[in-house]
Amino acid sequence: MQPRSGTPTKRGATRTKMLHSAVDVLRERGAAGVTIDEVLTRSGAPRGSVYYHFPDGRNQILTEALRMAGDSITTLIDEAVAKGGIALIRTFIEFWDRSLVDDDFAAGCPVMAAAIGSGDDEPDLVGVAGTVFGHWRDALARAFVADGLESADAESLAITSIAALEGAVVLCRSLRSTKPLHDVAEQIEFLIRAREFVNRFGVPSQ
Repeated sequence: MQPRSGTPTKRGATRTKMLHSAVDVLRERGAAGVTIDEVLTRSGAPRGSVYYHFPDGRNQILTEALRMAGDSITTLIDEAVAKGGIALIRTFIEFWDRSLVDDDFAAGCPVMAAAIGSGDDEPDLVGVAGTVFGHWRDALARAFVADGLESADAESLAITSIAALEGAVVLCRSLRSTKPLHDVAEQIEFLIRAREFVNRFGVPSQ
């Protein structure tokens, strides 16, 4: 039996489309750019659907869109953890290289956008962004530990990697080139291998 208009299947499709539209705006314009009018324009949803699907209005749309975006990248990272730290970094690089080029450098990381661009009326966004970054850090740290690093070194290296890669994405957008991303990746891989060497053989004597 085909679902009738107004059944959960259709309602769910409209809601999902609105969230995808909000993610696109968040990546391009930051949290401040995610307005109800812009989400409706991009999704083609009727105005009456906003408070039907999102009773708490714009803040709910923003929070759920950020979780959706964060979960999609988190899934990619989680699937690559077992391959080791360098493979995980390369997965991240491949993802952002493709995304930046496909979007003609017009869109960046939605998690970064929410973390640094949220207003006083959007307190939940910073917390959600922090949770997502924390998950990425933990996943990278697990990969580094599996590679043989001590837990403290693995966590520190994970934080360094995320900070460098997120900064590289910002530079790529500004320079309209993926070169910063690959330059940073090369240095992170060197740092990982150097840390593994020191962990195995100790600091070389002068």
